[in-house]
Amino acid sequence: MERIRKALERAGEDRLLTATDVFRQTSAGHHQATQSDLSTGVRYTMTKMVEVSDEKLLENRIIAALPEHKFKDAYRMLRTRVLQTMRNNSWTSVAVTGPASGCGKTLTAINLAVSLAMEVTNTVLLVDLDLRRPTVHKYFGYEPELGLSDYLTNDIPLHQLLFTPAIDRLVVLPGRSVLPNSAEMLRSPRMIALVNELKTRYPDRLIVFDLPPILAADDALAFSPYTDCFLMVAESGGTKKDDLQKAYAILKNTPLVGTVLNKSEAPTSGYGYGGEQKKKRRFFGS
Repeated sequence: MERIRKALERAGEDRLLTATDVFRQTSAGHHQATQSDLSTGVRYTMTKMVEVSDEKLLENRIIAALPEHKFKDAYRMLRTRVLQTMRNNSWTSVAVTGPASGCGKTLTAINLAVSLAMEVTNTVLLVDLDLRRPTVHKYFGYEPELGLSDYLTNDIPLHQLLFTPAIDRLVVLPGRSVLPNSAEMLRSPRMIALVNELKTRYPDRLIVFDLPPILAADDALAFSPYTDCFLMVAESGGTKKDDLQKAYAILKNTPLVGTVLNKSEAPTSGYGYGGEQKKKRRFFGS
């Protein structure tokens, strides 16, 4: 009976890892997602569904999920630039970080993941790897009972950890609780096996990792061999130039897809804009 139970748990995990729940059965008996399936939305059978109101999204500044928000195009531009670079290099994963705390890297990771999920040819998995301060789930107003920290320290099936914030093609793997030895856990055999599984099993999936600040801990450096590229987030008026240069140097062996200058005051102009001063995100390619 125990072997049957474990087999059923593994079967459930395999099915959940797609983050794409509209499937057709192939002649070989495998589940395969199609582009038309993705374009019509997804249906989740085992992933926990978390309803998030527009008010909560606005309150927590997840503006990429609000189609009428006046700043949504800033994240669409970021998505397009990042996606072009990733596709040109056949990359499927990007880790978001910054030199120090307070730069807005977690919110940037969330909005980037939401924007990427708007592309009908992709499913997106947002993974909270800031196990020193896991907060991704809080932006969606959700308190999970289990998270990545439980997966790494206990024999918890992955499908029990995932949730979707009712945004098509987006699934979240929360960190949930703090791990004191987070850097060691991020390069543990169990974590490496999980990342390899997530990156290689499904060709339509993009993965966004939220990592701790580079200069605050060695977690980002420890995890750098396991992501395809990094996106750096700097705070306008807050991030020191020397700190940014130090962060670049630490991650010199991993491709940098670009740098986001967060919270900058810049005039906007062009169709649909009045040219007033607005706080926005500016993207600089690597």
